[in-house]
Amino acid sequence: MKIHWGYKIMIVYSFFVVGMLFLVIKSTMQKFELVQPDYYADELKYQTVIDASQRAKNFQVALNVQKQAGKLNIMLPKEFNNKKVTGKAHLYYAADIQKDIVKKFDTNNGTFTIETFSTTKGNYTLKLEVMKEGVSYYYEQKIFL
Repeated sequence: MKIHWGYKIMIVYSFFVVGMLFLVIKSTMQKFELVQPDYYADELKYQTVIDASQRAKNFQVALNVQKQAGKLNIMLPKEFNNKKVTGKAHLYYAADIQKDIVKKFDTNNGTFTIETFSTTKGNYTLKLEVMKEGVSYYYEQKIFL
């Protein structure tokens, strides 16, 4: 049996419409998360991060991060040794905010440890805010756990 060309065109258009409807429905069900819930206010304060990052680059030795089973050992440059240092470590996972790890720390010897979990595998960005003697420093480093 031979199908008329008009029916063939109608079948192709029908498949196209069904395909487009499927993509529209699928895209409305997709979950999108913002990097920061209040990104505009964070953007206004970003100059302080730029200044703190520049201060951190002035040290001769960079940040040293060592991965071990279930934890991350972070060693600050020697300028932070024997000084009271406080800060916040944020392991940022871009794909899912639920996998982010945030930990505040205090140290006198320039080293501290972050507990990681076996279920948190993937590419992370370590965002480290450090405060020493009233001066802030900022480090950022890519890490694969």
